[in-house]
Amino acid sequence: MAGFVNNLLILVLLFQNICLGFRGPLSVFKRYKYTSRSLSSECLGSDQTVISFGLSDFALDIRMPAVTPKESDTYFCMSVPLPVNDEAYVVDFKPHASMDTVHHMLLFGCNEPSSTENYWDCDEGTCKDKSNILYAWARNAPPTRLPKGVGFRVGGETGSRYFVLQVHYGDVSAFRDKHKDCSGVTLHLTHQKQPLIAGMYLMMSVNTVIPPGRKVVNADIACHYKRSPMHLFAYRVHTHRLGKVVSGYRVRNGQWTLIGRQSPQLPQAFYPVKYPVDISYDDILAARCVFSGEGRTTETHIGGTANDEMCNFYIMYYMEAKHAVSYMTCTQNANPDMFRNIPQEANIPIPVKSDVLKMMHGHHEETKNSDASSLLQQARKEEEEILDQETKDNDASYLLQQAKKEQTEILDQGDFYSLLSKLLGEREDVVHVHKHNPTEKAESDLVAEIANVVQKKDLARDIANHDERGNTILVRDRIQKFHTLESTLRPRENRYFFLQQSKHGEGNWEKEHKGDFHIEEAMEWPVLDLKLGQVSGLALDPEDNLVVFHRGDRVWDENSFDSKFVYQQRGLGPIEQNTILVLNPSNAKLLHSTGKSLFYLPHGLSVDKNGNYWVTDVALHQVFKLGANDKEPLLILGVALQPGSDKNHFCQPTDVAVDPITGSIYVSDGYCNSRIIQFSPNGLYVMQWGEETSPGRSRPGQFCIPHSLALIPDLSQLCVADRENARIQCFRLETGEFTREIKHTAFGRELFAVSYVPGGLLFAVNGMPYPGEAESVQGFVMNFSTGEIIDTFMPLRKSFEMPHDIVASEDGRVFVGDVHAKAVWKFVSAERKGSGGINLGNFFASHKGYSRKGFDRLSTEGSDQEKDEDDGTDSEEERSASPLPPASSSS
Repeated sequence: MAGFVNNLLILVLLFQNICLGFRGPLSVFKRYKYTSRSLSSECLGSDQTVISFGLSDFALDIRMPAVTPKESDTYFCMSVPLPVNDEAYVVDFKPHASMDTVHHMLLFGCNEPSSTENYWDCDEGTCKDKSNILYAWARNAPPTRLPKGVGFRVGGETGSRYFVLQVHYGDVSAFRDKHKDCSGVTLHLTHQKQPLIAGMYLMMSVNTVIPPGRKVVNADIACHYKRSPMHLFAYRVHTHRLGKVVSGYRVRNGQWTLIGRQSPQLPQAFYPVKYPVDISYDDILAARCVFSGEGRTTETHIGGTANDEMCNFYIMYYMEAKHAVSYMTCTQNANPDMFRNIPQEANIPIPVKSDVLKMMHGHHEETKNSDASSLLQQARKEEEEILDQETKDNDASYLLQQAKKEQTEILDQGDFYSLLSKLLGEREDVVHVHKHNPTEKAESDLVAEIANVVQKKDLARDIANHDERGNTILVRDRIQKFHTLESTLRPRENRYFFLQQSKHGEGNWEKEHKGDFHIEEAMEWPVLDLKLGQVSGLALDPEDNLVVFHRGDRVWDENSFDSKFVYQQRGLGPIEQNTILVLNPSNAKLLHSTGKSLFYLPHGLSVDKNGNYWVTDVALHQVFKLGANDKEPLLILGVALQPGSDKNHFCQPTDVAVDPITGSIYVSDGYCNSRIIQFSPNGLYVMQWGEETSPGRSRPGQFCIPHSLALIPDLSQLCVADRENARIQCFRLETGEFTREIKHTAFGRELFAVSYVPGGLLFAVNGMPYPGEAESVQGFVMNFSTGEIIDTFMPLRKSFEMPHDIVASEDGRVFVGDVHAKAVWKFVSAERKGSGGINLGNFFASHKGYSRKGFDRLSTEGSDQEKDEDDGTDSEEERSASPLPPASSSS
């Protein structure tokens, strides 16, 4: 062994001397405590975790450290730090596992693993911070190789610094001999900058139930895509034993384009997308899993054990580096009706030979010497005979084949893996490690062969670097031979989703957001545990604590006001509960409360830079300034219980905002007036603007319920959620002059609230669609300077009912108050999400009939959407008694 190491070091030094100007990975390796990890003698293979290959490339071996699970459906996790400080790219994955022992493996990237132990039960989680799926394996899948010029970005300032391997051991009977398992994956990494960044898009059904004996059960998933363009190059399907076929599609303008279709009973590899597929903003990604419940005597649910089921469609994609998002998920079905038009192929099971099924399910006595790859090829051939692709012989197919051939000529990665496997002391057909037979090939010959392969690879990467310095587009067109076809099918210019600079006169916009923002529900937020009344207002105080304005035991319904807007329930007196609650934004713990016996019907809330609460009460027709620790208001505007439209009266005022620079006060007034009023810091009337909407047309400066305000102090603008006109209008603070309108079809008929975050993001929530309309009730993230929607969001655990207010922070947290659900939702940016993957155990614990055993250990191989066990009887609608436009629910 010593001779082998010496030869390897000499080889590396030789490469470094020959190619001056390049930096080998050994020069940047940290003092890596895992480099000589000691494994059990029963785990045969290399004791080298990191192996350098020449100029820029190295291999990282990630293996379970000789474990023996004692129960079926055990999930073990272990972590390995990235052994370099600077940025690197994962370009290939080589699995080492057999389905005889391993049900599936997942590889995550993150910055803080859930444990520092050598390995741990995944009940503890995978990662403490955000985690991205980099790789998935099941059913003896072969290695996964990325296209030329594409890599998963790790390390550096933004990439993951740890890899976490999760292994699911399905049937513990494989360990009756008590052997040790070292299943895992070898990564091939490079320091050469990759012009295109890989990512994973996971589509998963979360609420499918398969009745016993039912011959066909479909699970459908569909989401609108709201990001920068991505280009798909591989897909993977995953179900358990009841799955017959899984298909994924892009739906654009009603046209279905196949991404990939495969039997989940074949090796669950990442298969190359047959024809290049690009995904643009507002396309729909759709997938269907076909199951059969024949042979089962009880219902089968989505779950984490081998007897449960899953419906997952993984997509590997690449994006332009500057807009790359590493991980995205889709867990809903945005439009069930559209699946009536799904291509018929999605409903046809893919035939799999009985001997393949036996091998895949571990009954391979008769086929143990069969070549799995040839069986897989035979299955593919049979599939093509059933579904003859009309265009498989056209020019595009020829170009793709030619591109693949050129890629192979540059570097046969199969050779690389074969040599790497031998260098690690392992056969290609890895089974239980205790049955391993060491290779007989001389170490010196291996070193020579690896040198030959690495020289070819570095030559290709040298060409890539040269082209990249000259022209990024040429990099894609010249060195990424795999994508030759793509370059011929679409224009060469960078067609990424970009956000324009603000127009002249709209302010100096240097912090413009570039559209790479994405938020998801924070699953750890105790949204269903908060005991709240109707939530009407939200704000963040100077310490970034969440302030909630709610109505306690009071509701706004059709009996609240008469035809002249006079409150009819004055005899009830003010609300006896504290109506202003200050919550810890991380865990919803109550920090402070106030507002008892002050308000009759709370509505709008804001907090000024000094921490004072500014609120509106639609029953009192007043605006209040309240100190955080004061029992009595510091300032009151309006006359109690007297609606009006002059300088001293309001009529159901909806919101208030205070300029942090000038101290000026702005009030939206409101349900029965259509105006914005400005007051001085001490409450003196300054000016007003706005009028009722003209019949048939909404002109600038006209309102139909100005419902919510958002200050943009760095641009001296005030934006108004013009609710019944379903738009946002913005005005200059000094003059009230109209500057712009933001309106989208996706808003539907109503837009309830708007919030602004310094840096260029505008957030909003809309109302429920009218019967027969398709627009969803959801949240929106927009680029302020262009008005473009860059993301939409909605909760997973329970649907929005009537989202009434929204507030967002600069660090990516978003809160939505729902007046009908009496709840506050929390969302976080995908980049800062700290759940360590989707904790499926928490999801499924509340589902009747779902098998929880083993499921807490699963992070992202499936997901669920909590069913709402509540019957939704809280159906009160807030109404204004005035003859406002029909079907308008007030709040």
